[in-house]
Amino acid sequence: MRGDLNAALNPIPLYKPGGGEEKAEIARLSTFAGALAVGDLVKSTLGPKGMDKILQCGGGGPDSGKLLVTNDGATILSKIGVDNPVAKVLVEISKVQDDEVGDGTTSVTVLASELLRETETLLGQKIHPQTVVNGWRKASTEALRVLEQVAEDHSKNVEQFKDDLLKIARTTLSSKILQGKKDHFSKLCVEAVLKLKGKTDLQSIQIIKKLGNNLSDSYLEEGFLLDKRIGMNMPKRMENARVLICNTPMDTDKVKVFGSRVRVDSVAKVAELELAEKEKMKDKVEKILKHDCTVFINRQLIYDYPEQLFADRGVMAIEHADFEGVERLASVLGGEIVSTFDAPDKVRLGRCKLIEEVIIGEDKLIKFSGVALGEACTIILRGATQQILDEAERSIHDALCVLSQTVKEPRICYGGGASEMLMANAVTQLAEKTPGKESVAIESFARALRQLPTIIADNGGYDSAELVANLRAAHASGKNTFGLDMTNGTTADMSKLGILESYHLKRQVVVSASEAAEMVLRIDNIIRAPPRPRQRDMRHH
Repeated sequence: MRGDLNAALNPIPLYKPGGGEEKAEIARLSTFAGALAVGDLVKSTLGPKGMDKILQCGGGGPDSGKLLVTNDGATILSKIGVDNPVAKVLVEISKVQDDEVGDGTTSVTVLASELLRETETLLGQKIHPQTVVNGWRKASTEALRVLEQVAEDHSKNVEQFKDDLLKIARTTLSSKILQGKKDHFSKLCVEAVLKLKGKTDLQSIQIIKKLGNNLSDSYLEEGFLLDKRIGMNMPKRMENARVLICNTPMDTDKVKVFGSRVRVDSVAKVAELELAEKEKMKDKVEKILKHDCTVFINRQLIYDYPEQLFADRGVMAIEHADFEGVERLASVLGGEIVSTFDAPDKVRLGRCKLIEEVIIGEDKLIKFSGVALGEACTIILRGATQQILDEAERSIHDALCVLSQTVKEPRICYGGGASEMLMANAVTQLAEKTPGKESVAIESFARALRQLPTIIADNGGYDSAELVANLRAAHASGKNTFGLDMTNGTTADMSKLGILESYHLKRQVVVSASEAAEMVLRIDNIIRAPPRPRQRDMRHH
């Protein structure tokens, strides 16, 4: 009888050793803790007065000791190794925001974590998670409806739309390292994006980083730049060039069969082998020249002998162009990458009006002007340290992404917390009209939205309680374009200050954050699978 009682009281093991689960409240506390930690980590980088983070690579790998200085939310979250399952969800939404829009990665993470912070209070009041989810859905629908109502579209007026793009670029760059030179860089970014003629593929905009001088010496160069040098004794300038872009071995002193050996009984036989290799390479060069090209660009190395043959024929040869450079070059010149040379009539050559060597700083680069793809251009970034250049590149990339998306979806709305406060007030009004417990959940959504301008003010060292109260009062009196002026620490009219943001960006922040928070809120169990047992490798024992 006693044995049966013990068996009944002891839980039956359901999982293999190493596995387990966390249930109900414990699971929720665990998930919320991870989400709030991620939100707190990136919170201080939000807004024009946000601070930077240093990410240092530890361990003994090849990147050991490398530094990364950034305030980009997606970069910070992608580089830190998070173990908490919900923290990984927030990392994922910041990555999606970065891929989809290019900016707003910190905003989406902070909004999702603030929604989950509000949830702790709601669950403490015994409100069921499904009730909270229903309330949030109604709140996000209302917020997006109001945002769409106030969004403005100036794409019909070309001059005003270009001015809007400049203002959006300035707003995007004002929270980055380029804040002090945002006017200069916003012009560069807008010029580069307008060359795309409505395309969102940034492949034809190249960014080259060169140490030296300072950030204000950066400039936009027409055409395409390749960070390589032209071979010896070859023409350094070529007009109306016909370019053959290849990925083929042009070396002769390697035997390509793994583990093979060549046995000879005299030195003369070695000379015969070398001669045969030379003849083989000469035949390959002749096949290449039958394509009627004046410039030969190869992904791999070009050894001295084939280089000499190209030089004798007056063909410019460029070796070891990195794969990304070759792919982009083929796209820009309108050619294709070739590996075999038996059918010259079927190969499409790239076209270019002028190829020449230019000097930037202390380095020589090859400039392609008058390329087939007219929108191709290169932004040359100058800076004092590699960390500054890397962060400037990330900032420029964010601005280019936002601008290209704005050209595609031209509606704009006001920044500086104006849109968030507008949505929050509309959601609060909805909560007042909604009966039952759902109204509490809807009001919590409004509080989470108001946290964004609060955090922006806190990061600037201002009194956030007073500023946000003043902003709320301004919006209640119908001043929908009012937001936070972080230069003077007051509320001001964003339309006069020119602080604009992309409607697509704002919409994506609300959609992604509410969906991610909703998914986390539904969790009531965390089940950990046991690690896969590894069999010992006995082959070498």
